[in-house]
Amino acid sequence: MNLKKLSLLFLILFAATKSFATEMSNHQYNFFVGNFDFSDDKKSAVLVGLQHQNENLEKETIIGNISPITGGFITEDNAVYIYTGFEWNIEMGALTFTPSFAPGLYEEGDGKDLGHVIEFKSEIQLSYGFSDTSKVALSYNHLSNASIGDKNPGANSYIFNFIKNF
Repeated sequence: MNLKKLSLLFLILFAATKSFATEMSNHQYNFFVGNFDFSDDKKSAVLVGLQHQNENLEKETIIGNISPITGGFITEDNAVYIYTGFEWNIEMGALTFTPSFAPGLYEEGDGKDLGHVIEFKSEIQLSYGFSDTSKVALSYNHLSNASIGDKNPGANSYIFNFIKNF
């Protein structure tokens, strides 16, 4: 899958989500694009994805706002990762620091063999709110199977995010 096809998929996902959003409230969608496994020159690939957060389920705690997330991405090499987990939103004025953890299922397609179908995504994100309902963000994540597979090469990615609340 080339960059043109990934961009088209991203736009389709955005349009579909926008139509759902008119019927829903208190939902956050994170549309993202980035570089999957940038630290491996042989298997580096463009990725595009979507993540959902239901703000009705968030919980304010002593360490910040915690909420469940669900999402997925596909790479230009047809590797697919779908996940569900939690994120912690730590407000710092106009900036928000968001670490997250999400176990999920990985299919390598023509991409990198990560050693197991079960992979764990650890991510940090720094976002800037430019309106009451929109943010832009940069994030870094690491996928690993925690050595439950025969091998565990892991994958590091950087991502550009557009986050929209509906």
